[in-house]
Amino acid sequence: MERWRARFFSIWTGQTLSSIGSVAGQFALVWWITERTGSATVLATASLVAMAPSVLLRPFVGVLVDRLNRKRVMMISDTFIALVSLWLAYLFWIGAMEVWHVYVVMLARSFGGAFHHTATMASMTLIVPRKHYARIEGLNQMIDGGLSVLGPMLGAFLLLVLPLHGIMVLDFVTAAFAVVPLFFFAIPQPEAIDGETEAGKKPRFWEDFRAGLRYTLAWRGLLALSGLLIVLNFALSPAFSLTPILVLNAFGGDEVMLGSFNAAMGLGTVVGGLILGIWGGSRRKILATLGAVVGMGGSVFIIAFAPANLFYVGIVGFFLSGGSMALGNGNLRAVFRGVVHPSMQGRVGALMGSLATAMNPIGLMIAGPVADAIGVRSWFLICGSILVVGGLVGFGMRSLRNIEAEAEARRASHAGTEEGDVPPETAAPG
Repeated sequence: MERWRARFFSIWTGQTLSSIGSVAGQFALVWWITERTGSATVLATASLVAMAPSVLLRPFVGVLVDRLNRKRVMMISDTFIALVSLWLAYLFWIGAMEVWHVYVVMLARSFGGAFHHTATMASMTLIVPRKHYARIEGLNQMIDGGLSVLGPMLGAFLLLVLPLHGIMVLDFVTAAFAVVPLFFFAIPQPEAIDGETEAGKKPRFWEDFRAGLRYTLAWRGLLALSGLLIVLNFALSPAFSLTPILVLNAFGGDEVMLGSFNAAMGLGTVVGGLILGIWGGSRRKILATLGAVVGMGGSVFIIAFAPANLFYVGIVGFFLSGGSMALGNGNLRAVFRGVVHPSMQGRVGALMGSLATAMNPIGLMIAGPVADAIGVRSWFLICGSILVVGGLVGFGMRSLRNIEAEAEARRASHAGTEEGDVPPETAAPG
């Protein structure tokens, strides 16, 4: 096995095992809130609290990730999240768990996750050869899809065989799998493109922050890519959040149908990720991304127009949505990895992620009243239209269509690595 593969798969496997434990722990925690309070408001508030660090803090977290040793950031953030789970296990064990603890836990885990996800995303770019970016994103999409299907089932099973504090201990133990490989492998540090100050000192925090903004705002193609991500979140997140209402009002279905739709979408994501992992994406991955966005819009149309007495058509629509989403997200992330300079990926990626996440509550605030006023199918029609138009507009935008070629030209004008190479180990003392 090539050296990069041993390093990548060791770290990736540890992170995946940690994610499995986190999904099971999250399911158990949400179920505890539901049984304890029976309040949708409490659940919604907990979700908003968990979302806050991603929206408000990630742009600043991204600057820190680009300034600090990324390996240490990953280790500290993973350890912090694990300790939060251990504290939660202790509260359940002694019977002292209260609802307000949930808010603290959600906030703390999300805060640690903001550092973890940003540092991991930026680090993988320098570990994996450029030609394999789409393949690793295909693997990530497979895991995401698999967890969406099997995660709730695992959480429900663990609730039957373990006490709540046992599930949280399991979450703590699986988090250790994410930390241990980091002791044995170096994480490359990028070469800065910002340079140093005249005194030979590293730029200050706010100088780095402004540099990240300038880098993004000065590149029309990167701005268009950010806009595409924002549009996807704005349209899709509310649509799939409203799926229970679609099942009840449009199909006259029950929890079994809702589970079938969710399972179909998760399975579609797994299949789409598998296809991308084997295929590796097209040479111009931005075109594959835009094609997947249009395809995603078409699959949402299938859901919107599915007859109430033919819910199998809806299952097909959800399956195709999951597959299109995996191909679109995977290729989009591969584009990001390939075009944004490694020393900027913490800042730029965190900024894009923050803006995209902010679209979730905004989209819900708009979609909810629209669905109540003119029917839930209407939002799926609006969502499908936004995606199709957005994808077609993207094809027509030269700055977005040629973003990969422009990035290649930028690399050619600077001293850098050859296509498909990984920066040397000496760049990362660990």
